[in-house]
Amino acid sequence: MGSLGTNPMSFSAIPDDKAAFEPLNPEDVRAYLHKAVDFISDYYTNIESMPVLPNVKPGYLQDELSASPPTYSAPFDVTMKELRTSVVPGMTHWASPNFFAFFPSTNSAAAIAGDLIASAMNTVGFTWQASPAATEMEVLALDWLAQLLRLPTTFMNRTSTGRGTGGGVILGTTSEAMLVTLVAARDAALRRSGSVGVSGIPRLAVYAADQTHSTFFKACRLAGFDPANIRSIPTGPETNYGLDPAKLLEVMQADADAGLVPTYVCATVGTTSSNVVDPVGDVADVAAMFSAWVHVDAAYAGSACICPEFRHHLDGVERVDSISMSPHKWLLTCLDCTCLYVRDAHRLSDSLETNPEYLKNDATESGEVTDLKDMQVGVGRRFRGLKLWMVMRTYGTAKLQEHIRSDVAMAKMFEDFVRADDRFEVVVPRNFALVCFRIKASGAMTEKDADEANRVLMENLNKTGKAYLAHTVIGDKFVLRFAVGSSLQEERHVRSAWDLIKKTTSSIMD
Repeated sequence: MGSLGTNPMSFSAIPDDKAAFEPLNPEDVRAYLHKAVDFISDYYTNIESMPVLPNVKPGYLQDELSASPPTYSAPFDVTMKELRTSVVPGMTHWASPNFFAFFPSTNSAAAIAGDLIASAMNTVGFTWQASPAATEMEVLALDWLAQLLRLPTTFMNRTSTGRGTGGGVILGTTSEAMLVTLVAARDAALRRSGSVGVSGIPRLAVYAADQTHSTFFKACRLAGFDPANIRSIPTGPETNYGLDPAKLLEVMQADADAGLVPTYVCATVGTTSSNVVDPVGDVADVAAMFSAWVHVDAAYAGSACICPEFRHHLDGVERVDSISMSPHKWLLTCLDCTCLYVRDAHRLSDSLETNPEYLKNDATESGEVTDLKDMQVGVGRRFRGLKLWMVMRTYGTAKLQEHIRSDVAMAKMFEDFVRADDRFEVVVPRNFALVCFRIKASGAMTEKDADEANRVLMENLNKTGKAYLAHTVIGDKFVLRFAVGSSLQEERHVRSAWDLIKKTTSSIMD
């Protein structure tokens, strides 16, 4: 790293004042993209040999390159050289087959191609008229995915009888899906409770298990809910850390008795910490007693539900108001791609609609089209539907199911390895392709000692560059998370990681 020296400006070319500036010169487009594609192909060929975690310090890149932008142009080859020598060595390689941290960020040739083409077209499809194909493609891709998930037709944009009452939109992240549905639920609760304007917001209450992703609590604050009315319901081993409907009912009833308005409940299918699945149907039944909005966050595990053997985790979804899942996690569709479905699209658009004069058009006025700007926070939007459609169109349902099942099988294999070694314990039952495990306290080793041993194990594993694991805390225990699912992962990578874990454990415990 740093072979370019600390003065990349030395590569600057003397400007040719006589040449016209043509940033989209067709020959440059062809040449630059060929080089970029070669880089991408080489990257995937060599990524397995790269350290998963980089060995760099904050501010390194400014030292490697330059704190100030160049005045004059440089050959594209110089830019690519700096990318290789300075940027790549500072990357955490999420695409590495030795990446087992967090949840996977999957990708595929079809998704990359779709994203590249969408970037080249650079459409800004805020209304149907602004780019009919972009809106139509997003609607089609969402409806295809809804069919793979066997969602009720009430969540689809188009049904066999015509335009449905529900619908979907592709957003950037789950955070956005939570925020927009919280806003819609807030407005519905204000109307329901007879509030004058927003004066009733301090009476609104929202609910989720303590295992719910932290972005939920952030989105609640952004939507204006009083932090004192954001309920984080404790979970425990008796429900495998899933949301207990009885506790939910108790808390919601107490709030209603105190004059608050239960407004929104978030259930999760595949929590980030331990992949717990909240009982969707039971949660929906409790929320219905108070006319509260129910949202299902299936960001990671929703992808698995395209397989019939995992679909039961969504049972009861016909009684919820919205559900979101992120193909960029586990369905081979690169960031960013979060699919939000709502049972009544008008409840969302009524809260988010904008209708300035300069965007008015006959298609919108006809009521026959969906203007996706009215289902999101912003107005401008990327052509995200293309890559999702290209993934489904290119690979088909059978290959996508094979991909999910292969990852689950590898995780099951790893779980078996852990259970067969009496130094370790599986902390919660494995769901999908995540195994939560730890060195267990035994003999003279206390729980506190075990926590420290697991912390050292994770640090030493990650320092090798040969694997990357993350951690969580479950029931006050420091726990390692082993998430299978990187697009390049094979059984041999899981076996190698387990061998490394065993060897590293022996070195710290002997």
